[in-house]
Amino acid sequence: MGIERGKQQYKGKQIVVLGMAKSGAAAARVLAECGATVTLNDRKPEEECEGVAELRAAGITVICGGHPDDLIHAGIDLVVKNPGIPYEAPPVQAALAADVPVVTEVEIAYQLSDAPIIGITGSNGKTTTTTLIGEILDAAGLSPVVAGNIGTPLSEQAAHITSEQKLVAELSSFQLKGTKTFRPEIGCLLNVYDAHLDYHKTKEDYIQSKQHLFNNQDASNIAVLNYDNSFCREMAERIESSVLWFSSVEEVTQGSFVRDGAVVFKRPVAGPSAARFADAPTEEEIIRLDEIALPGAHNLENVLAAVCVARAAGASVEALRRVLCTFSGVEHRLEFVAEIDGVKYYNDSKATNPEAASRALTSFTAPIVWIGGGLDRGIDFKELVPILRQHVKAAIVYGQTAEKLLDRAKDAGIIRAERVDTVTDAVNEAHCIAHPGDIVLLSPACASWDMYKSFEERGVLFKQSVHKLKTSP
Repeated sequence: MGIERGKQQYKGKQIVVLGMAKSGAAAARVLAECGATVTLNDRKPEEECEGVAELRAAGITVICGGHPDDLIHAGIDLVVKNPGIPYEAPPVQAALAADVPVVTEVEIAYQLSDAPIIGITGSNGKTTTTTLIGEILDAAGLSPVVAGNIGTPLSEQAAHITSEQKLVAELSSFQLKGTKTFRPEIGCLLNVYDAHLDYHKTKEDYIQSKQHLFNNQDASNIAVLNYDNSFCREMAERIESSVLWFSSVEEVTQGSFVRDGAVVFKRPVAGPSAARFADAPTEEEIIRLDEIALPGAHNLENVLAAVCVARAAGASVEALRRVLCTFSGVEHRLEFVAEIDGVKYYNDSKATNPEAASRALTSFTAPIVWIGGGLDRGIDFKELVPILRQHVKAAIVYGQTAEKLLDRAKDAGIIRAERVDTVTDAVNEAHCIAHPGDIVLLSPACASWDMYKSFEERGVLFKQSVHKLKTSP
């Protein structure tokens, strides 16, 4: 099991874990179980930190309320930081200055896992694609465990997974930036758009962080890349992996694409990866487009990516078809909430950047009352203007970006554009504006952190507010 592997790597090491979020606490517990001496540090006061007593009972030193000056010293062997902690944070800077390696939980999980890892990243679509791949592998009897940025700490699962299983990991750029030796059996990059530049500072750093998914791969490993995304095509020239392409607009030499209204997979016939598909025909039709349950044109790319990953992992065509006919999506991703007085309400709270919001807005032909807004990351949202002009009849905005979005609505010629204080206010205002046949869509184009703890909290609040309309006069 993974703990035995971990003991070889971490027993007797002095390790500082920064951040007591779910992944930090999980990493601290696992490392302590591997025989490391672990200090877990969080700047929040102790009364706001969960599970402190249990962590101390496991032999972990827990320090809350700030970062002591002597936290990082010459005796520290490793720092494991919460992905969201910026590299400018004093303890991270102190570690780097002292040549102490700084990693994220993903690196720990890789060192622990007996199972091959399948890593999925991208600016948009990660959670849907990761969940879909997990469902397909489960239907194929491959015993997957789904974890990572999707909500379950990766190291916690890696410590106990067996070599007969598959560890399917949703990975953010924040997580990947802090990896050193991480090498997934299969890596999938869905797309690259402007995102998280407040954290990465430059697009180059953002792209390089995504590329960490492939940096340690060789030709025996698989990279699944989006042929329709220029950054993915460029990345293929810099990595050693065997590439499977997916494309919704062109036929690719090997990978998945669309032909005559069906998803087609073409396997590699040469090179180190060809042996994975030795028993498969050179080309096979997977499913007709009109049989796919997952809504939205943008989700076709997620389906095509999942086909490549699942076939490379050993899933049968039958398992793929069975799941693709029934899988309709995940919570907070273009999620249908209710139909009230002839108006349909959709929750797309996970749309935390303009590209994701654009994809949601173009998924409907009916007039849209759009709800958007949130954390201001310095984006001007000008790319949304033609989409708003074509699809949106009214805009309701809130949060730090409200004024910017009002300006973009004006640029798009939207006559009715209003600012409100909360998502609940937005739902109530949308209810007054929308007519039968309209769509009310929460697709914020922004992160939630100016007002809400997470996109999940924002999405739940939206759904609760919609359901209250059913009982309100």
